[in-house]
Amino acid sequence: MAFQDFDQITQRRKQERQQRLRKRITIAVASSVGVLLLAAAAVCAVMYEKNQESSSKQNHGTQSPPKQVTTAEKAVKSACQGTDYKQTCENSLMKAVKNNATIHPKDILKASFAVASEEIDKVIKQASGLKFSDPRIKAAFDDCLVLLNDAKEELNSSISSIEGKDLTKLSSRTPDINNWLSAVLSYEQTCIDGFPEGDEKAKFQKFLKTSKELGSNALAIVSQLSPISSMFHVPDVKRNLLAADDDGFPSWINQDHRRMLKADTVKFTPNLTVAKDGSGSFTTISAALNAIPQTYTGRYVVYVKEGVYQENVIVTKKMVNVTIYGDGSQKSIITGSKNFVDGVPTFQTATFAALGEGFMAQSIGFRNTAGPEKHQAVALRVQADRSVFVNCRMEGYQDTLYAQTHRQFYRSCYITGTVDFIFGDAAAFFQNCMIYVRKPMENQQNIVTAQGRLDKRQTTGIVLQNCRILADEKLEPEKAKFKSYLGRPWKEYSRTVVMESEIGDLIEPEGWMAWSGDFALKTLYYAEFNNKGAGSNTSARVKWPGYKVINKQDAIKFTVASFLQGESWLTTANVPVRFGMST
Repeated sequence: MAFQDFDQITQRRKQERQQRLRKRITIAVASSVGVLLLAAAAVCAVMYEKNQESSSKQNHGTQSPPKQVTTAEKAVKSACQGTDYKQTCENSLMKAVKNNATIHPKDILKASFAVASEEIDKVIKQASGLKFSDPRIKAAFDDCLVLLNDAKEELNSSISSIEGKDLTKLSSRTPDINNWLSAVLSYEQTCIDGFPEGDEKAKFQKFLKTSKELGSNALAIVSQLSPISSMFHVPDVKRNLLAADDDGFPSWINQDHRRMLKADTVKFTPNLTVAKDGSGSFTTISAALNAIPQTYTGRYVVYVKEGVYQENVIVTKKMVNVTIYGDGSQKSIITGSKNFVDGVPTFQTATFAALGEGFMAQSIGFRNTAGPEKHQAVALRVQADRSVFVNCRMEGYQDTLYAQTHRQFYRSCYITGTVDFIFGDAAAFFQNCMIYVRKPMENQQNIVTAQGRLDKRQTTGIVLQNCRILADEKLEPEKAKFKSYLGRPWKEYSRTVVMESEIGDLIEPEGWMAWSGDFALKTLYYAEFNNKGAGSNTSARVKWPGYKVINKQDAIKFTVASFLQGESWLTTANVPVRFGMST
């Protein structure tokens, strides 16, 4: 033991020295990036001034003397140069900074957030007086107001994050800011998508046009300040924690798959217990959540005993750092049946909705029993940033799991469905998950993912690593009758990566399905790396410009460490995770 202890101390000291060295290098690079950005801004300003002088000389004697270009104008034009909506950018930012005599790049950045927030206020005010007689449109409108307020909160978080910070220190907040701004764009589009086709939808598209442009511009301006996101080798780490049993697997799941789903899990000490038989603090999960103290600090743990709980549950944004765990994903089950066909907007069909930051779920099931004929029927909707699901089960048909926004990590989960059953615009990572495709209706095709990235700078996407994509027991004997695909592009910059996973023979040789015509085929990013199984052969895959078969160097960009910045929050969450590649 003495030698082992000494080795551990030596190793720890070596790691500490490496961490200090990395920190010094990171600070140096961030400082260099700040200097280069300032220099670039200066060059842009000088070039602009020279162009103005040249224009003045050419027009000398034919026009009045040119207007003197201010420092603010030069800075704004420089910042807006890399945006997609330059005129909107320049017009909005000039109003915000025109009286600022000592303009600084941070002022431009802050102003880009502020003008986007103000525009959302205008939209909310403009829409607040509208009345709707159609219940479906009224429900979409109510959802829209909630989503726009969520967007405003994210923009305010972005503003707060840069208060009192200089450029060299902003780099540490860039992933968070990108995450918040990506969510802003998603909320605005979700608002529009909630309306049925018609005049009201067109009206809200018009209302939100400028707001969406300002959000995109803000994301573009942040990207100009972003340093190199990953400079060091990503360690191939796997945390080995105590395992917990999760019995009750169907007989058709073999031993390898059972071991995969029996992931390493963590034991908790509950603050509250929910039990159907009355042996706990509450008989419903909603009642337990409502009892959480508003001033509680730390992680609040709710234990859900074995039972089927028929209720629609919402972990609100105010309920932060909440953990819910059960006796097993087929023992402690939350179930509902809300669906689109019965008149409920997709956004509101979720049996369970997790909104509060830092949410965790373990060994519990989420189910929507509406069935394939009811179309969109969500079992789980996740909006919570830095959310974690370990050894959980999500069951549904169309739109089972709505990975709506922010950073999400799923480990050793079991997910079933038919059409677009993993969808949304989150940065959602699925590791060691069992993804089982179910039998759809006769006129349907199966699509595993439908990722909704709207803007090329959004840091969102779906990543499947070391997962298994197979047919379930009912589809297996009839899989030849139905076409099944890895994904299709819900939005223009849809991004999905499947790597180091097993793909069954149910997946069509072309692998991926178009949404409508050639929509998004040039702008999407679909990638595969080092997969196995009968459906993994890429020789007959689609020939779209956006589809790639990537190498390991590219795949590393989509690991937990790089894509989710997972080492900064999953380590402290103490959950089983592999930060790097499996091979």
